[in-house]
Amino acid sequence: MPRVTSAVPRKKKHKKILKQAKGYFSSSSRTYKSAKDAVERAMLYNYRDRRQRRRNFRRLWITRINAAARINGTTYSRLVSGLKENNINLDRKVLAHLAVHEPEAFKVVVEHADR
Repeated sequence: MPRVTSAVPRKKKHKKILKQAKGYFSSSSRTYKSAKDAVERAMLYNYRDRRQRRRNFRRLWITRINAAARINGTTYSRLVSGLKENNINLDRKVLAHLAVHEPEAFKVVVEHADR
């Protein structure tokens, strides 16, 4: 039976990893072994930070809404509960956009929530 080598698949696998590691510092971008470790670590951070980004944006939106709500004489907590009571379905992203870019529209939303 002839001997089978894995030269082509191995070369393809190595090229794929080294392409992902392009731009990394030192041997992390040149040698397969350290590039593989660096890419693996980067993928873990990538996965984790996609979730953290959502958390951070939510915190930012809540902070902006609270600041704008206090300018209009209420608090974030009262505003959100008022919105729920009056069936005004605006998410935090939209509310934060209104608070920053369209303060007059946000003021109207606050007035409707306080009813």
